[in-house]
Amino acid sequence: MRRAAAIAATLMALCASGVGAYQLAPSSAPPSARWREIAWPFPRDGWPAGRAFHCEGGACDGAELYVRAKRGFCNCDSGVADDDEVDRVADIDLITPRFSATAPGEVVHVGEMHGRARRYDLAILDGTSRAAVGVALSRRCDLFVAAAQGRGNANAMQRAALAFLETREMKAWVVAALDGN
Repeated sequence: MRRAAAIAATLMALCASGVGAYQLAPSSAPPSARWREIAWPFPRDGWPAGRAFHCEGGACDGAELYVRAKRGFCNCDSGVADDDEVDRVADIDLITPRFSATAPGEVVHVGEMHGRARRYDLAILDGTSRAAVGVALSRRCDLFVAAAQGRGNANAMQRAALAFLETREMKAWVVAALDGN
């Protein structure tokens, strides 16, 4: 009986030390992105101002994301149909009028909305260049757009932005904005 108790105590100690070592070991994963809200940086236009965010950490460190609803702007039957529509509506032109797509767009989903995302190269007016991603999603006859820009990799920015848009807080805000609240 003592032997069984000693074996059990030894096994528990080994397991506990293994769990502790695992929890204290440095992570090899990069830090996750944190999005901090900033002021909407663009002048007024025909649509209500949206929300803007700055990425801190992760693969999108330093990128900015701009999101807003465009109610009544989408084709009610087909939604966001093609890359030309993403080019026209995703607000990339608010960042700079000098942008060029780097590849065909792709189908994306955020919650129950579906649409397209496309990556761009931007020529900023101060002479620098940046990568960008434009996203246009539809819900019924309404449009939700997002534009992310930064010095990093456009693929990583797109993944980080879409993951942020999938958060409970952002999905709730999108629904409220598309409902006019």
